[in-house]
Amino acid sequence: MVQNGYAALRQLRNLTFALVLPVTPVFAADPVVVVALGDSLTAGYGLPDGEGFVPQLQSWLDRQGAGAIIQNAGVSGDTTAGGLSRLDWALGPDADALIVTLGGNDMLRGIPVAEVSRNLDAILQKAKERDLPVLLVGMKAPLNWGPDYKRDFDALYPALAEKYGALTTGNFFAGLLATGADPSDPAALAAWMQGDGIHPNAAGVTLIVEGLGPDVLRLIAASAKDQPQE
Repeated sequence: MVQNGYAALRQLRNLTFALVLPVTPVFAADPVVVVALGDSLTAGYGLPDGEGFVPQLQSWLDRQGAGAIIQNAGVSGDTTAGGLSRLDWALGPDADALIVTLGGNDMLRGIPVAEVSRNLDAILQKAKERDLPVLLVGMKAPLNWGPDYKRDFDALYPALAEKYGALTTGNFFAGLLATGADPSDPAALAAWMQGDGIHPNAAGVTLIVEGLGPDVLRLIAASAKDQPQE
């Protein structure tokens, strides 16, 4: 996965800061600011502006009247260690909630599960110290590194979510799998993936957002409880 510069991330973040969205009384009086911390899946690698995960999620939430601003803190090529190292910078003073979608690059590189777990634990701890509700988006490892690695890697997400009382979802790609496609057959998912077979295309992102959207609404509602109501 290609590493993006921080300049592009700052530009995306600044553009998102400028958005003012309609608010409904179902949520907070002010828009809930949600930071999406992740790698290329969050950053929108290989996709035109407006077709990546964050802009499509923003549009989906707007249609629900969610009253939320999603800030894109995705950096292509990032690992859990990288996400942890830039977390303080990514979480601006206006952050109300956090989505964490990290671990895919760790898994592809075979980074020990214990190390991945320590990094994610530290991210969740920092969020807890700021009283930020978290949605921890799970990843599923293939069998490339053996059944023990897969078992331990897959289990760390629900375990950490339980430890910190975070919201969690089992698999970033759940929306694609809901089509009934066999995840072990790359050809079955080809219609929703870019040529590298790793990153979703725009149509795939749409399905992913539809799968994750309800969990993000739960995150927004959890954050809104702490904000003044109309």
